[in-house]
Amino acid sequence: MFSLFYGLWKYIFSKTEFHVLILGIDKAGKTTLLEKLKSLYSNLEGLSPDRIVPTVGLNIGRLEVLNAKLVFWDLGGQPGLRSIWEKYYEEAHAVIYVIDAACPSKFEDSKSALEKVLRHEDLQGAPLLVLANKQDLSEAVSAEELSRYLDLKKLDERVYMFEAVSGYDGMGIKDSVEWLVDIMERSKRTETLRARAGVRGP
Repeated sequence: MFSLFYGLWKYIFSKTEFHVLILGIDKAGKTTLLEKLKSLYSNLEGLSPDRIVPTVGLNIGRLEVLNAKLVFWDLGGQPGLRSIWEKYYEEAHAVIYVIDAACPSKFEDSKSALEKVLRHEDLQGAPLLVLANKQDLSEAVSAEELSRYLDLKKLDERVYMFEAVSGYDGMGIKDSVEWLVDIMERSKRTETLRARAGVRGP
């Protein structure tokens, strides 16, 4: 009888855990975004943008969003560090790809890095959220302009969205992340990872 009630309690009150990669080339604002997420979804105040230094390796953030636990892996984007990204692909439920929308001179490098990520078989079917970051700057291009430039029509059966955000002031971040949680809960990628782990869906 105890196990029946425990199982019911666990089903009602436990939260699904998702692993989300935060990728992008250097200086796109990935860590600033993660710190803003911390301040939006927890009682912790994230680091102020002027105290953030380039990521060498990995930053981890754990947050509860809606009815899910999210583990964010913010990986360094310098050319020499991008080779470690693929070590995290196999366990990722989704990818947030951050682009500095105010720096068109880096769009080609961002596009190239993103295409390499999307071609990797370990991320097959993972939902993708592309963030046109730094919308607080007047020279930032819109998410629509960035979408046209990147031209990602050739994606597999991947669910994706482009969104204009600002990691600095938080504009658009909550809506974007909540969309991603909703998509992850019912994605084929999540089903695949659950089956691999021998876990039944909710």
